[in-house]
Amino acid sequence: MMHTADMILALVLVSVLFCLCSSRMLILVKWIVFQGIAISLVQVFFHQQAGVENIVFAMIMLSIRGILIPLFIYIAVKKIAIKREIEPIVGYHASLFAGLLMMVFAAFIGKKFNLHSIGSNPFLIPTAITTLMAGMFLVMTRRKAITMVIGYIMMENGIYLVGMSLTKHTHYIVEFGILLDVLVGVMLMGIILNNINKTFDDIDTTLLRSLKD
Repeated sequence: MMHTADMILALVLVSVLFCLCSSRMLILVKWIVFQGIAISLVQVFFHQQAGVENIVFAMIMLSIRGILIPLFIYIAVKKIAIKREIEPIVGYHASLFAGLLMMVFAAFIGKKFNLHSIGSNPFLIPTAITTLMAGMFLVMTRRKAITMVIGYIMMENGIYLVGMSLTKHTHYIVEFGILLDVLVGVMLMGIILNNINKTFDDIDTTLLRSLKD
């Protein structure tokens, strides 16, 4: 079971790197779907013996992370009719290199402070930190609002992995609360993106600087 969890965590890291170096919106949506499904399945294989409680919770998380939230983003991408991000603040090759540095930093932090001793899987904390930092990186270095939303979701994925490593059962309640906030946030961002697109014929957030009272 733990070997399967390690493989899933490795796939999560792969999805993070592809998200950092992808410019096409639909490809980003597909990778965030893949990441959401993978992270939801970690819950099943994280423990030596997965109970019914873990499996049910994982299926709920999979439905929300892998289907519901990406569906809202996909509808927004199709409605706004944007295909790719042309000029990010940080280039895609530099973003990929930054992602690799995040992995090294996360592994160093986990080893330096012995954070892996909190959880039963030594790769869980580094993967969580990398995913969280990569989400923050997307939010700060991309111009398109839809990419920032995807970065926000990736940050939440990292927070979920941190919660999984630090607690065994109480993280269920916390995760439901966070997911509700994320779901509402994504729905609101869909409305905001539509209004931005109507006003500027684009969703480049730098255009918002032209707004005045």
